Amino acid sequence: WNKAENPNFYPNVTEIGDLILIKPPVSAKAAKPVDKKSTPSSDKADAPAPTPEPTKPEVVAEPGIRLSWPAQGKVVEEFSEGKNKGIDIAGKLGEPVQASADGKVVYAGNSLRGYGNLVIVKHDNTYLTAYAYNKSLLVKEGDSVRKGQKIAEMGDTDTNAVKLHFEVRVNGKPVNPMQFLQ
Repeated sequence: WNKAENPNFYPNVTEIGDLILIKPPVSAKAAKPVDKKSTPSSDKADAPAPTPEPTKPEVVAEPGIRLSWPAQGKVVEEFSEGKNKGIDIAGKLGEPVQASADGKVVYAGNSLRGYGNLVIVKHDNTYLTAYAYNKSLLVKEGDSVRKGQKIAEMGDTDTNAVKLHFEVRVNGKPVNPMQFLQ
């Protein structure tokens, strides 16, 4: 498959770095009715009609995001552009993995090679967090999650030790999670 060759053929496919997400079709929003009471009137019959403002894309992102730690444990591998797209947190098999912020689960599964059992949470139009190598997943796609909610159990799927691989993506680009964790 190659979205670049024909982007209109794959309208519901989003590439986020090396991740590929398939979204359900988006329905058009209903137009808002015009409130004639609030429309200003003019005494001049020849006054030009007001020009409607251009519509802007909906952006829900905050100017930043504050994340809680997704697991307890020591950071055993730091973010390194090109080498490690997130941080790795050591732990024990079955320890809780928690959502770092409120959001919606956009992926829960194990079909992305190298991530094992993976959960991806979308927080707004800008921020995603990813939680990889889990023993088991406690949420499914479409679930809404709250900050601190247990979403998985730490494991060692697709890796050599029990740990959580945690990524933060800003507009699809992996960034150092440490700048967002409190």
